[in-house]
Amino acid sequence: MSSDKLVYSTDLGRIKQVAQTPKVALSDGIVRIHKVTKGRKGAGVSIIRGLSLEPQALKVLCTELKKKCGCGGSVKNMSIEIQGDVRDKLKVELEKRGHKVKLAGG
Repeated sequence: MSSDKLVYSTDLGRIKQVAQTPKVALSDGIVRIHKVTKGRKGAGVSIIRGLSLEPQALKVLCTELKKKCGCGGSVKNMSIEIQGDVRDKLKVELEKRGHKVKLAGG
C-alpha cells in the first residue's frame, strides 16, 4: 500500500500528475558574455547567458567552446561557464554560429 501514489486529498481534491519538460530560458535574442571573479578566489570565469537552447544542446555547445578556447568549463543554471577571461574568443566563435553577442560585465 505504501507504493501507491496519492491521487486524492480531502484538502485539495483530485491531484493530477503533471509531466515535467525541460525548461528553455527565454531570451531577448542577445547572448551576453560576462566576466566574473567574485566568490572564485580571484580566478576569472566567462559566463555565457541568453542562449535559448535545450539543456543537451547547451552541453554540446559548451564542449565545443572548451575545445576552441583550450580550457575547462561547465553548464550551470542554463548558462555556460568557461574558465578564464576568454570573452573575445567566445564572441568570435558565437558570432560564427549566428548569434548576436554583447560583452557585459568587467
